[in-house]
Amino acid sequence: MTDTPGQEVHRRRVMYIPGYDPVPPRKYRERYRREAAAQAAISGYDIALGPKQTSGKFGWHVSAEMEGAAVETDIEVMYWSDIVRDSMSHGILATYGQLFRTAWIYIWSGALFRLMTLRKGPVIAALYPVVFLLGQLLAALAVGVAVAFVVEWLGHRLLGIPLSFFGLVLGLVMVWAVLDLFRRQDGRFLAYYLMHDYAFSARYGGAYPPEQEDRMREAADQIAAALQADADEVLIVGHSSGAYIAVSILSDLVRAGRVPADGPRLALLTLGQVVPMVSFLPKADRLRADLAFLSSRDEITWVDVTAPGDGCAFALCDPVSVTGVAPEGKRWPLVISAAFTQTLSPEKWKALRWRLFELHFQYLNAFDQPGDYDYFRITAGPLSLQSRFADRAPSKSRIERPVNRYTSMAA
Repeated sequence: MTDTPGQEVHRRRVMYIPGYDPVPPRKYRERYRREAAAQAAISGYDIALGPKQTSGKFGWHVSAEMEGAAVETDIEVMYWSDIVRDSMSHGILATYGQLFRTAWIYIWSGALFRLMTLRKGPVIAALYPVVFLLGQLLAALAVGVAVAFVVEWLGHRLLGIPLSFFGLVLGLVMVWAVLDLFRRQDGRFLAYYLMHDYAFSARYGGAYPPEQEDRMREAADQIAAALQADADEVLIVGHSSGAYIAVSILSDLVRAGRVPADGPRLALLTLGQVVPMVSFLPKADRLRADLAFLSSRDEITWVDVTAPGDGCAFALCDPVSVTGVAPEGKRWPLVISAAFTQTLSPEKWKALRWRLFELHFQYLNAFDQPGDYDYFRITAGPLSLQSRFADRAPSKSRIERPVNRYTSMAA
């Protein structure tokens, strides 16, 4: 492969860590294919996808011509959607049990009120499934009471006999039928999905579930193997709740001495992060320790990208500083904005503004007027993450004030 002046990366390995998402990895491949083609048409470069060339279970290969340079990239998806699906398999009663337990954890710990001082958007997003599910319950109870009342009234009016027991049974059946109808339509409302999401994070008070720890160890092994391979950069991308998972995985790798000094450049790109939703919980000692540890390491480059227009992310909140664990000599992350209102056309911004879920994925999509954040240049271009953002100042509107009540860290 010929050298182009200024080209640092000829071969790259990208490990993508999704958030709490039950979709299969191929959905991410198809999103990358679709949006890469759109961005290439806008930005004037060439990019093409092919079958995966690595031993990972789920991935694809990218060949790109950007800035006069040819780059080959292998992208792998760190699979944990099976764990997500298992956690979403609860029935109606169990989901309402999750609702009350999760609400209690966030309210009792004080995390809910402290999170609101940072960004109201993600807190409102967290309250949405609570309010919506309670609204569904009230609607179902109203239907059930109405049916029971009508049956009782008809019994007295037409038959002259009490039908209280029959009315009660039929009313309860209608309550369940209405709740089940809402559950079957959750693809439109996403109340059950979001409730399962927040319950999964809160179930152990901010600690990682054992099954997730196991999967994280597997991901660490994959990354360690990539750091021994023929690549110029190994880039870890953590989206949404995948951001804090990536922080812990990389912390484990660095602590264990599995990052070779003479190996590929190691970089972390966190997108649309929701770190405070977990790091503010009382038992998130491991995550807080990992945040503090990784924020001062020389072995990595860490760039955190969010946008105030993303109502599901803690936009421009430095996840280390707001958690209250910033150490002396803190270097990372570099906090910058994807600036949706500037990088999307007015027409596209208007179309997406109230599609909160899709906006939360915009970081993985094409931009009409890309600034210095271009997902496809970062993942398939000739510059390393370190060099691409070497002269980039952090966002002036970033939030760094520590507001977390719990700052204990794992030993």
